[in-house]
Amino acid sequence: MKKNKAFQTREAKLPVKERLAGFSETALGYTDEEALLEAGRCLLCKKPACVSGCPVEIDIPGFIGRLNEKDFSGSARILREKNSLPAVCGRVCPQENQCEKNCILSGRMEPVGIGKLERYVADKFEAVLPELPAVRRKKAAVIGSGPAGLTCAGDLARAGLQVTLFESLSSPGGVLLYGIPEFRLPKSVIKKEIEYIKNLGVKIICNFVIGLTKTIDDLRQEGFGAFFVGTGAGLPWFLGIPGENLNGVYTANEYLTRVNMMNARFFPSYDTPVKAGKNVIVVGAGNVAVDAARVAMRMGAQKVSILYRRSMEEIPARKEEVWNAREEGIEFVLLAAPKIIYGDSSGRVNGMACLRNELQEADSSGRRKPAAIIGSEFTLPCDSVIIAIGQHPNPLLVRTLPGLRLDAVGAIKTDKDGSTSLPDVFAGGDISTGSATVIEAMGAGKRAARSMIRLLDMPAS
Repeated sequence: MKKNKAFQTREAKLPVKERLAGFSETALGYTDEEALLEAGRCLLCKKPACVSGCPVEIDIPGFIGRLNEKDFSGSARILREKNSLPAVCGRVCPQENQCEKNCILSGRMEPVGIGKLERYVADKFEAVLPELPAVRRKKAAVIGSGPAGLTCAGDLARAGLQVTLFESLSSPGGVLLYGIPEFRLPKSVIKKEIEYIKNLGVKIICNFVIGLTKTIDDLRQEGFGAFFVGTGAGLPWFLGIPGENLNGVYTANEYLTRVNMMNARFFPSYDTPVKAGKNVIVVGAGNVAVDAARVAMRMGAQKVSILYRRSMEEIPARKEEVWNAREEGIEFVLLAAPKIIYGDSSGRVNGMACLRNELQEADSSGRRKPAAIIGSEFTLPCDSVIIAIGQHPNPLLVRTLPGLRLDAVGAIKTDKDGSTSLPDVFAGGDISTGSATVIEAMGAGKRAARSMIRLLDMPAS
């Protein structure tokens, strides 16, 4: 094994000036030499704590060990045994809070760059498709082609089931496609990962809205024996303050969808415009908020500010993305919350009244609770506002499923294995948890797939 290094091998990034000129990917990935150097830092622990931090249970020492031995195809094979979307996960998963956090090196020095090695292997080396079982007669339906649905579909297909994945939009990918900007996750990467899922035997049908085009009852009549609902959380939360209906106020969901999927950045060559404004305020500080802020800079804004009610230490977005945003000139207005959005005589945004906050004891999220400071109001000029404070589920599908138990905000109630109150319906991802990470959704899809396989393997009564 190569001598251990004190610091994680640094991944090259596109210079800031080049980033802001377009939507090219920011992180450039490891070179061959860098990947082998970083793989050499792994201690290949016999009891790897890193694996316990991975929601999709990747054999991390296994794939890194093969990489160390320059067995590249073997590394790719091990990686895809548990993860059907490794090129995605290597780019967008918060490894610093999961596998890398549990790395035995963490705390003493920088942990092994597991996510960057995952990306390297997935990008560079094709994994041979596994030997698939003889296709069974039993059919399973997966509804929604985001990370939860794609993972569930891939695992079901590996088990030999006939799997059909239904997607309401014109292209598969879900939030990976419409929610994450090209500079973080190129569409070519998503397309390649989906091709792998299709090659496992998954049939994908787009422009098909379950609950409208057909219901789950209709699919039951067509012989489907188990269903996974992974339709995400597509309805945004609003601030509930005056001025939200002014021109120039967007939800991050709408804004990112227009730019990422509907090509608003190429207007008028494409028919979807988006007026980003020159002075943009983004409310919220999760990954979606940071994505929206970085997109606004690329759409021609001269100033972009992220308004967040807590301090820098509590920001939920990935530290890497926060750092990228700050490099790109995005300002963070901390310990502040919006009170009123002001408009001009034409009904367009021209400012925002805010209140300063102070932090109190931790709330249910584990972060210190913000409280407004009386008399601390101040005003920020702006001509656009993007609201990025989370999403909740769309009720279209669940309304067609009598007996399906929901929580207070309309999310599907599930057990840890993805089971719902209906025996043949399983769910996972944002539809059951609210906004979460890509890898958490994938873990939910994997657990639900196991449950569906057990159900469909049961002998007929």
